[in-house]
Amino acid sequence: QVQLVESGGGLVQAGESLRLSCAASGRTVGSAVPYVMGWFRQAPGKERDIVAAINWRGGNTYYADSVKGRFTISRDNAKNTMYLEMNSLKLEDTAVYYCAAGPRLTYRLNEYPYWGQGTQVTVSS
Repeated sequence: QVQLVESGGGLVQAGESLRLSCAASGRTVGSAVPYVMGWFRQAPGKERDIVAAINWRGGNTYYADSVKGRFTISRDNAKNTMYLEMNSLKLEDTAVYYCAAGPRLTYRLNEYPYWGQGTQVTVSS
């Protein structure tokens, strides 16, 4: 009932910026459906972990300590789209980035029932 599609990933150099987008569609997606949305990432050999999350109106956000001050999460409900502005990228930011949607703001990935397929972000030196 909900489909999420990430875009904007690619290869960048350390210190540069990248903007990810997550487009949502489906019967339950729209201005009348207050989904929390979040970004998670998974590096090779590591478990998937939260990057950031944002509530319906955008007034409440969560950021992992590793990205605070560098990444900014936002959403445009009219476009059913969530964004992740990634600045001052580091080598350790290299991962597949996934968008997710769920009923409440939480860092626990198992509480987000809807997931995209991911977009690769590679940071080089």
